[in-house]
Amino acid sequence: MTKHVRFLQAFLILAFAALALGPARAASTGDVLDQDAEAALKALYAKAPGAKALSETAKGILVFPNVTRAAFLLGAQGGDGVLFEKGMPAGHYRTGAFSAGLQAGVQSYGYALFFMTDEDLNYLKTSSGWSLGVGPTIVIADAGAAKDVSTLTGKKGVYGFIFSQKGLMAGLGLAGQKIGKIEK
Repeated sequence: MTKHVRFLQAFLILAFAALALGPARAASTGDVLDQDAEAALKALYAKAPGAKALSETAKGILVFPNVTRAAFLLGAQGGDGVLFEKGMPAGHYRTGAFSAGLQAGVQSYGYALFFMTDEDLNYLKTSSGWSLGVGPTIVIADAGAAKDVSTLTGKKGVYGFIFSQKGLMAGLGLAGQKIGKIEK
């Protein structure tokens, strides 16, 4: 039994390394990523009118159209995204996290962060890597709040929407993820 657990751990470590360093990561920046992020944002607006309403006053919107998460005791997740300012791509970012504990599964999902103040947006742009849970306050809009912007203040902080969840994984949250700008 111990051999099987060690084999699975070694396999997952190699899979995580391939996920984090593979050619698909490098190829995901640029025009294709911009198009994927824009399409994901449009799909979010169609399902969550509250997100569309927030977009009208947000200073910036950071969209990660596809984040992949895999775990078996040890876990990793990562994906690339686009920062939109005034409706135009303004930069590319990478998110990722590692974890350990009782966990198993594979999942993909997307998320969007709506920066409601210049101060919060500048924090993202000037930090050397933003760890979610440290810095600006993030409010995760659940399915109910996402349908009605009146349940969201939309005045300060950062609002997060998780969308397009696929796969099986126990629990999902954004805390602990780190976001950093992709340098050209």
